[in-house]
Amino acid sequence: MDLQFLLLISLLALVAFLYSSVGHGGASGYLAVMAMVGIAPSLMKSSALVMNLAVSLISFIGFYRAGHFRLKLFLPFIILSIPMAFLGGTMVLPDSIYKKILAVCLFIAIIRLVVQFKQNNETNNKIPLWAGLLSGGLIGLVSGMIGIGGGILLSPLMLLMRWASLKETAAVSALFIFVNSLSGLFGQMQKGGIHLTDHLQYAIAFTIMGGIAGSYFGSKKFNLPTLRYLLAIGLVIASFKLMLT
Repeated sequence: MDLQFLLLISLLALVAFLYSSVGHGGASGYLAVMAMVGIAPSLMKSSALVMNLAVSLISFIGFYRAGHFRLKLFLPFIILSIPMAFLGGTMVLPDSIYKKILAVCLFIAIIRLVVQFKQNNETNNKIPLWAGLLSGGLIGLVSGMIGIGGGILLSPLMLLMRWASLKETAAVSALFIFVNSLSGLFGQMQKGGIHLTDHLQYAIAFTIMGGIAGSYFGSKKFNLPTLRYLLAIGLVIASFKLMLT
């Protein structure tokens, strides 16, 4: 393995650590890292979803064992997101459109990393069924189209609408990401197969290690503001690169 590849998998591990600490799989971060090193979009999408599956499941287990998962918060979003993520996975976007949509999602991820939501100790608002179905379906479609799990879109919505506490949101987002990533991968398989980057096993191994560490510290109220800001800077660079190519 050359120095560039070691840097790549190290960055992927850092992304997994930081994202899993807030209940995310990290696909948007993996896509940003791969875009910065020039990996083709056709490889980026499938590879990010595979890594997302591993890290989001690890993150969910950590938050679930800590007692933060609420099934009633999860169900309204997932009913339509699964079929819509599958549909999105069957779509093949032109590289230019794919990169623009991904850039927008990266900007949302940046906001999620920089803006630190406070723990809400007040009573949460009830999720209207129509709102859960609509938002879940739209997020699922976008997730399948670009190869993310949708956590960077779902968690800010849940927190802004005060539908769940910080830790509950992380737990719901983690499982939401896992099932949407799986559905999106099945959609890709139906359309034309899954294309993966070389040495993916090394990337997965490093992201799993980062995900385990991030899930543990995240569920134990660990905070990493400085590293999150650094990651946000990296995402800014990647998003501008995508917008200009």
